[in-house]
Amino acid sequence: MTVLILYWRHRQFLLTLALLLIQVCVVPVAGAADKNRELLIGVEPEHNIFDQMQRYRALAEYLSDQLGVEVKLTIMSRYGEVAKRLESLHLDGAFLSSYTATLAIEEFGLTPVANLVRLDGESTSQGYILVRQDSGIKTVEDMRGKSVVFVDSASMEGYLFARLFFRKQGVKDMNSYFNRHYFSGSYASAVFAVLDGRADIGAAKDTVYNQLVRRDPSIQHELSIIAKSPAVPEVTFCIRSDIAPELLEKMRNVLLSMGQTVEGYKILKQLEASRFILSDSSDFTVVSEMIEDVEGNADEQQ
Repeated sequence: MTVLILYWRHRQFLLTLALLLIQVCVVPVAGAADKNRELLIGVEPEHNIFDQMQRYRALAEYLSDQLGVEVKLTIMSRYGEVAKRLESLHLDGAFLSSYTATLAIEEFGLTPVANLVRLDGESTSQGYILVRQDSGIKTVEDMRGKSVVFVDSASMEGYLFARLFFRKQGVKDMNSYFNRHYFSGSYASAVFAVLDGRADIGAAKDTVYNQLVRRDPSIQHELSIIAKSPAVPEVTFCIRSDIAPELLEKMRNVLLSMGQTVEGYKILKQLEASRFILSDSSDFTVVSEMIEDVEGNADEQQ
């Protein structure tokens, strides 16, 4: 009896070992077929980095499930970093603001896939130039000798628009015209810098300003909007042009149909969005013209 038990145990062990060997042989082959089937997607640091990662993590998981491709996220430390990441081939795509999307499309051949639509039904944003209401600043002439806070040099709403606005108002040399100008790194920081008196003039995005006002209505009674930029796409998902066409098409369809599924709807709400809409390179014409305008006057002191 003992011999029989040992015999059957031995056979079971051999059978188990054989199955394990089959798995060991098969898994690497399957893995080889799926090698490199992952996408690294960048996200710009408009909000607190941890909040921004949390907002987009669920979307990355949803895309991974729908596409059958692992989608990983990376938060770029600053707005202009997307160019560096694309050049080093570490980034397959990104959720970009209008300025970086324009550069990515024109210089790196990225394909704009979809624009994010906010809960208010709008997909565009504007740049604001802000001052305190009690500052006495009404015109650009009133700004002479004052301090200015921008967001990032790779930002339409937080720098490019304000730079062009000042130039068209006769400011050729910001170093001599203003007492000081610097970059805050985020739109909210720029708004609070003006609000707290750390800067006399600030450049910011309307959506961030409105979000802060909703949280604290007193802000709109303390700040005045001196100028507004043209409306441009606020957030656009762009992808590398060498991505497989079938994957690109599937990704586009997944994004455009998110609002039609329960899970997709929840994720959109987390992004404070209602849906995605088709994007096109022509959406960025106005930004491209602004960039050309600035580059055409590169000899001016900034």
